[in-house]
Amino acid sequence: MASSFLDKIREVSKQFFASPMEEKQKYSREADSIEGYGNDMILSDHQTIDWTDRLYLTISPEDQRKIKFWPENPKDFRETLHEYTVKLQETNDFLLRAMAISLNLEESCFLDQYGEQPLVTARFNFYPPCPKPDRILGVKPHADASAVTFLLQDKEVEGLQFLKDNEWFRVPIIPHALLVNVGDQVEIMSNGIFKSPVHRVVTNTKRERNTLAVFCIPESDNEIKPADGLISESRPSLYRKVKDYVSIYFQHYQQGKRPIEAVKI
Repeated sequence: MASSFLDKIREVSKQFFASPMEEKQKYSREADSIEGYGNDMILSDHQTIDWTDRLYLTISPEDQRKIKFWPENPKDFRETLHEYTVKLQETNDFLLRAMAISLNLEESCFLDQYGEQPLVTARFNFYPPCPKPDRILGVKPHADASAVTFLLQDKEVEGLQFLKDNEWFRVPIIPHALLVNVGDQVEIMSNGIFKSPVHRVVTNTKRERNTLAVFCIPESDNEIKPADGLISESRPSLYRKVKDYVSIYFQHYQQGKRPIEAVKI
């Protein structure tokens, strides 16, 4: 992907969030759904709300797209998003094959679990300046429910941090690169060899921040489990078999719990 194309994606995102509120509200999510424009679904009386506006869209399978939530302005929003996500799905397939080969597995090992009708979703994120960045997060700590996540970061404003050894590390900006994040479902498939990292987004008082995350999620009817070639007497299976992992994910996430703990043996 050309640098100019990544800039174009950033631009259509910025233009949408800069639209008048009445324009953005045309795409508001419904009360019982995450799809569309808005912020956190309220799933608990005790949950902490993230300091962010989002536009959440289903990309694939294409017959599950809800076009009523895809902005008509800017004019090239839909075409640009479609082209971008087609390229990412090709990249995702390549990565899943490469990760399998790196573990001396059949190259289709992870792709077979991923399935032919995976769920691909996009989440455009807008983080406005926050008056209390020491107390409020853009996104609370979590790991991703996906197999693989692709993040297009803001070109100028940092905010993403990863947790390692109980310490938070900032993620530097590389303007024309994609950040690739392993999700929980590849951690399960790899029997814990590839780790799904906990991460968060911090806020700041002065500058807004725009990012785009695309989540590549295995087909919900497929059984996700550690690859047979990664199980032995010395390294037994660390995770139970699971279907439709995403269905348990959001409830745990809003409660501040790690969903993957629920499928560990």
